[in-house]
Amino acid sequence: MLSSVTTPQDLDERFRAELAGLVAATVIRDLDEPVRDDTALTGVQARALYDAQCTSRHLDLAARWLRSFDAGYYTIGSSGHEGNAAVAAALRPTDPALLHYRSGGFYCMRAAQIPGSDPIRDVLRGVVASSKEPIAGGRHKVFGHPDLHVVPTTSTIASHLPRAVGVAFALGRGRRRNPAAGAANGHGWPGDALVVCSFGDASVNHAAATAAFNTAGWCDHVGLRLPLLFVCEDNSLGISVRSPEGWVAAALSSRPGVRYYTADGCDSAATYDRAAEAAAWVRRFRRPAVLHLTTVRLMGHAGADAEMAYRSPTEIAADLARDPLVRTARLLVEAGVATPAELMARYDELGWDVRRVAEEVLGEPKLGNASEVTAPLAPRRPVRVSRAVADAAADLVDETVDPDACSAIDDDLELAEAYTGTAAEAPDAEHPAPAEDDAQEPAQSGTPEETDNQGEAVDDDAWPEPADPAEPADPAEPADPAGPADATEPAEDTGAPELAEDARGNGHPPTRAAAFNGRLPERAGPLTLAQTINAALTDAMLAYPQMVVFGEDVATKGGVYGVTKGLRDRFGTTRVFDTLLDETSILGLGLGAGLAGMLPVPEIQYLAYLHNAEDQLRGEAATMQFFSQGAYRNPMVVRVAGLAYQLGFGGHFHNDNALAVLRDIPGLVVAAPARAEDAAPMLRTCLASAIVDGSVCVFLEPIALYHTRDLHTAGDNWWLSEYAPPSEWSAIHVPIGRARAYHSGPNDDLTIITFGNGVRMSLRAAARLSEEGVSCRVVDLRWLSPLPVGDIIKHASDTGRVLVVDETRRSGGVGEGIIAALVDAGYVGVARRVAAVDSFVPLGPAANHVLVSEEQIVQGAKSLLAR
Repeated sequence: MLSSVTTPQDLDERFRAELAGLVAATVIRDLDEPVRDDTALTGVQARALYDAQCTSRHLDLAARWLRSFDAGYYTIGSSGHEGNAAVAAALRPTDPALLHYRSGGFYCMRAAQIPGSDPIRDVLRGVVASSKEPIAGGRHKVFGHPDLHVVPTTSTIASHLPRAVGVAFALGRGRRRNPAAGAANGHGWPGDALVVCSFGDASVNHAAATAAFNTAGWCDHVGLRLPLLFVCEDNSLGISVRSPEGWVAAALSSRPGVRYYTADGCDSAATYDRAAEAAAWVRRFRRPAVLHLTTVRLMGHAGADAEMAYRSPTEIAADLARDPLVRTARLLVEAGVATPAELMARYDELGWDVRRVAEEVLGEPKLGNASEVTAPLAPRRPVRVSRAVADAAADLVDETVDPDACSAIDDDLELAEAYTGTAAEAPDAEHPAPAEDDAQEPAQSGTPEETDNQGEAVDDDAWPEPADPAEPADPAEPADPAGPADATEPAEDTGAPELAEDARGNGHPPTRAAAFNGRLPERAGPLTLAQTINAALTDAMLAYPQMVVFGEDVATKGGVYGVTKGLRDRFGTTRVFDTLLDETSILGLGLGAGLAGMLPVPEIQYLAYLHNAEDQLRGEAATMQFFSQGAYRNPMVVRVAGLAYQLGFGGHFHNDNALAVLRDIPGLVVAAPARAEDAAPMLRTCLASAIVDGSVCVFLEPIALYHTRDLHTAGDNWWLSEYAPPSEWSAIHVPIGRARAYHSGPNDDLTIITFGNGVRMSLRAAARLSEEGVSCRVVDLRWLSPLPVGDIIKHASDTGRVLVVDETRRSGGVGEGIIAALVDAGYVGVARRVAAVDSFVPLGPAANHVLVSEEQIVQGAKSLLAR
């Protein structure tokens, strides 16, 4: 159903009537002159804007025409917002753009700046879901094209803004480190490029927008270069909900650290001038700004939206009177650079072009099957990933180091737990020491306060680029609706490369031995899970110069559990840095940095803290390759400390066992190492997969196992593991989606399938059962998404009895996926599940009532054997 007010026909006829009523000017300006005395926009530029705006308008009309007979699938249009074409005209075509779904005029104008572009066919292919559409391939209608440097964004309100901050961070960092290395980002964005990000007025209120504005201002406050231009296209409506008068201007102009500009978005000349001014300021000083454009929305929110249900005829008529296409036509006529007849002919010519292409794309193929739909979602090239791990190992030259100097691991590697010598030899991994009657439940890590070294101040670290002492603080700027004051300008960013890193680190140590202070981890004796992750991160930072580690408390403090301790000292504050406390911004920073050619490894301090930022993974990270057919990628490995059994500290915020939301995200890799022996190779696999396939990985680190040393008895050191030197990395490589089995034999009575803390509890339970003559095979999933289905089926079929030990909740937990995999494969044996209660984890001993225990595993196994 078409809108009951301002139909496509109404809008077209009104434009024709308005154009016919214009009177040719008596004074004719030269095409190279400004079209008005108060603007820099020339006649040539204004005519180009008219073409882009007409094209955008006809595309909207065509989308509604296609929808009228069920051949089009997207009708949210840009009518009334065509003034954003002037923003594109004021920028360079190599400035990366993340666009609002009403930025059709911008897209058409950007395409006009790139020879050979065909915006009409691009957009219409998206509308009809053609598999030939150049960016999403029929998966969604988005504005995007790698040749136009337009990064596709989803329709999720404001979710792309944190990513825009991340892209700007990467561009600012790259320029400071090497002004000539524009191509290093992989997209040909020059060193002085700026990022433009458009959004609607209703988005100003969204949490993701608030996070992005706050982070941009915070970066500016600490002196971090951030060449970012926000563009708010304000039509005063969020579908039917009005933005209160003056609210958007007040909200945007009061953002600290974000310079404010405003213009009438229906006036192409005024928009062009203000956009050019804002862009010049951002480009010159590498600082964030927002351009607030007042626009109108014509033809309702989308094709089926009946505006008259919530807007009065007077209000609609007022918007029609501000039609930017009519005003651009009037501008050209009054300047004498075009006649009404010429503009009408051009309007019709472009209209026929759009209609012709619309009819052509109708017959183009659609995505034909599930394989075609999912092909770009999460490519898996395990051979290349394995080769990448081997290549990284080859790049790290093992140095001859005096063994006597390596009897103890360096203090930086010791992390939070004192480690003063080579540990006693651990029992063989396949034959653990027998369980003792006095063996305890999984060893509980202490509180962060107990496990951290507290010798350093926490708040004295800046982000990668500390404020330049020569640059004055940004002067207080009045919230002038006409724009910021011009009396005082900040120091200009010349783009000079940084000559040296922070004194606390040199950015890239010359050798592996230097990075480890002469004490290589493979010579330090068996290590804990936390120590191993620290060593693996150090090796990765050496192997991948584009890698950065960041998050809350990761630099100065070295993480609340000490896992990143010493990394900042080894690699400097440009590569290891503390962020502000906001998970949405942390992930957005990673998304943008990955898009711009870096390898981000952000840390989310606790699993529970991830939930308020999940859409950055679901709506942005996981969809990028899906909506761009791999033309854009955001490789990233998100380290998350999580799971339960940290009984000495925290309650449910520090003992969160909710993983369902991560396993539900298509293409997301979720790794969960239980032991140090697996942690390093799994982390290397995640990093290599991010580089090779653009994978987004969540590396889930069980807090309770960080500093665990023993399995059965105190001092057995079974949970420790030797760190493998680079020469052995290929031999111990762990591919994504492969499990690990303990005690695998032909006469096993039972298979226990588990992960994380469940591995340790299950091994202890297996030892108890072995004393009763029961042989248990324990299978550590290691990968929670994708599940190692092949390994699950094999080990389940070998014994015909399966006990699933799931430390996540019974509803929505990992165990559901395991049981479903068995059913789908036609498993005919018996199976049962031991899982945590559907509850949040309470504080203290009460947690034992809702979490899986070793005793429950033993009893569950016995009940299976009794069948």
